[in-house]
Amino acid sequence: MSALQDKRSDSSGFVVIYALVSSIVAAIAIGINLGPLRFIPLDGIIPDILKTLIFLAFVSSLLLANSLKTSARAKMIVFLFVLVVAIPVIGVSNTQYLDILVNICIYSALALGLNVVVGFAGLLDLGYAAFFAVGAYLWAIFGSQQANNFTGGGFPLNGNFMFLMIPIAVVVAASFGALLGLPVLKVKGDYLAIITLGLGEVIRVLANNLNRPINITNGSQGVRIAPGSAPLEGFLEWLSGLTGIELFKLELLMYYVVVLLVVGLAVILTTRLDNSKIGRAWVAIREDEIAAQAMGVPLVRTKLIAFATGASFAGAMGVLYAAKFSFVSPESFNFQASISILAMVVLGGLGSIQGVIVGAAIVIILNQMVLTAFSNFLADLRRGGLPLPSQFEPAQYQQLIYGIILIVMMIVRPKGLIPAKRNAAKLENLERGELAQKVGKQ
Repeated sequence: MSALQDKRSDSSGFVVIYALVSSIVAAIAIGINLGPLRFIPLDGIIPDILKTLIFLAFVSSLLLANSLKTSARAKMIVFLFVLVVAIPVIGVSNTQYLDILVNICIYSALALGLNVVVGFAGLLDLGYAAFFAVGAYLWAIFGSQQANNFTGGGFPLNGNFMFLMIPIAVVVAASFGALLGLPVLKVKGDYLAIITLGLGEVIRVLANNLNRPINITNGSQGVRIAPGSAPLEGFLEWLSGLTGIELFKLELLMYYVVVLLVVGLAVILTTRLDNSKIGRAWVAIREDEIAAQAMGVPLVRTKLIAFATGASFAGAMGVLYAAKFSFVSPESFNFQASISILAMVVLGGLGSIQGVIVGAAIVIILNQMVLTAFSNFLADLRRGGLPLPSQFEPAQYQQLIYGIILIVMMIVRPKGLIPAKRNAAKLENLERGELAQKVGKQ
């Protein structure tokens, strides 16, 4: 009987059909102009906000496949179809959506790194963007002529060196993480947060002032990477001539593939770490440092590993961020950047690998898609005669709406959208204990 119920509750067929139908609807609404696949974008019929909602419904098939009860085969089919087929086809036709998905992948990896520090080890880090800056400046300096200011020349490096720079940035950022983690090992709680905030600001201020006496970072003006320095430039030019697709679209698609692979590797690593001996040591420190130390957990080494691991993720994504945007400045790594990444982790669920990815996706989609589309929609209504006050500018209220949405989400889901399994089990046991106490008193 139970086997029959499990078979009935399986949603594999529904999820696969939903992914296929939603991708076709999204392709028709957004428009595709790619070889034999040609759908004319319905600009005059479907407003941008509706296109955004259709695209979100399409991307939500990934969440459905992961959250509903589906077979491993169905999950693999949906993920491969959406990530490898549908998104590249739609994204190359309309780069706005592909660009947002690349940003989601970048910040998902950043959130996974911060989740190691905050979610696994319980160390509140408010200066995480500093390690992001280390990786970004590492490629920006050596991938441009900026390095010629303090070397004998020979720069910029070829764009293909970006792939070599990623593991170098991992090592350099991890070293910075361990070095900056040393002063904070004897403090915790609010004091730890303040010290990490200060250390994060130190890195930003250094980047802002290392333009004299030797110009290393170009100060507040930032470092601009020359166009045409993307990785695999020759191959992409050949592919562009073969397919007729613009070169900049293929470059964006290449970055999407690279960041998607990095995120997949980050998920595998964090999953292995979570289930390893060091992962259990992090959880022990998060729950009770004194008890963990009494059980033989080396606090100093374990915390340093957490800082170094989280920083290594940020360093790798910093290289990809600099390569994608071709420009790096100190303002890109301020306190607001650290808070945004922390919001992704808390919103998704502390210690939850799936949760922080969902949290990163929600934060990026809210800021760059939904609220922007909603603001443009209100502006169009105003131009169409909607009676709004003359001083009303919809774009000014985007952050207000964003903040309200986050508050509501955290009130409804105080443990995060997808709580970690350990935290969820602990919460369930506590609730059962409280219920047993109430029954006993009655």
